[in-house]
Amino acid sequence: MGRQWLHAKRAIVNERKSKVSGKLTKEISVAAKLGGPDPAGNARLFAAVEKAKKASVTRDVIERAIKKGAGIGDDKMVLEHVVFEGYAPHKVPVIVEVYTDNHQRTAPEMRVMFKKGILGGAGSNKFLFDHVGLVEAHHPVATTDLEAAAIEAGANDFEAVSSETNDDIPEGHAGARFITGIKDVHAVSTWLGKNGWTVVTAELGYLAKNYPQLDEAARIEVGEFLHELDDHDDVQRVWAAVK
Repeated sequence: MGRQWLHAKRAIVNERKSKVSGKLTKEISVAAKLGGPDPAGNARLFAAVEKAKKASVTRDVIERAIKKGAGIGDDKMVLEHVVFEGYAPHKVPVIVEVYTDNHQRTAPEMRVMFKKGILGGAGSNKFLFDHVGLVEAHHPVATTDLEAAAIEAGANDFEAVSSETNDDIPEGHAGARFITGIKDVHAVSTWLGKNGWTVVTAELGYLAKNYPQLDEAARIEVGEFLHELDDHDDVQRVWAAVK
């Protein structure tokens, strides 16, 4: 076989990089569409741009994505926001957020992907989640008081996050996910940015109210299902009742 395996591996890596880049630029466009083209006044856009820079997305691509989302110029974004609700294997509740330019293509593809679980109708399981603001950030001082930061920033709650579970958190940094009201994402992000924190994600999302008990085999099966969903080109976010 010679070195053919190496070329195949490189092709897979390049394909994954391309897919990640595509999702990041779509997130930039969506953020610009929802909150405007100025990262200074749009926490979600600021976080998306910073994440894209870390992934080596070029400045030109980032600027084009912002203009496209904000409707500046000839290349305007036409994407429909669709939310699919259902259950992963072992009855784990799932919410999937999709941005698509062709709902008639995406909906059947979602039905196929949910054959391993259950695809419900609109409103079938949103009541199992809280709709909240989520801001993930890290601080270079590992001993930073997360509770005090949450209180001063105006967050409702927080969860510690480490580099072991989140690649966006540098090793040796204090990491946290701050849970906010849906109207408070920008204010919390701004306070954090002004007080030594680096914001890596700022968005609206869904947090499960309860988490089913799963054994190791079930966790693996659910994880594979969620990964397949997340890997779909039109899927922007997957929220599930699994820790």
